[in-house]
Amino acid sequence: MKTATELRNLTIDELKQEESNMRKELFNLRFQKVTGEIENPKRISVVRKDIARVLTVMNEKSREENKK
Repeated sequence: MKTATELRNLTIDELKQEESNMRKELFNLRFQKVTGEIENPKRISVVRKDIARVLTVMNEKSREENKK
């Protein structure tokens, strides 16, 4: 889990890659939940919040670019 401050130092492309990786992880966690193999169910909500954090930073960066 990266903080918003750490995410703000990344480029848009890196943020998109980070989001993609997190979405894949979320898919796998949901699959594990259905099959009963999940070790830490709390991880699902943590990953969801991380995705939201990445999307927030991406929106901030795109707004900054539009102002220029």
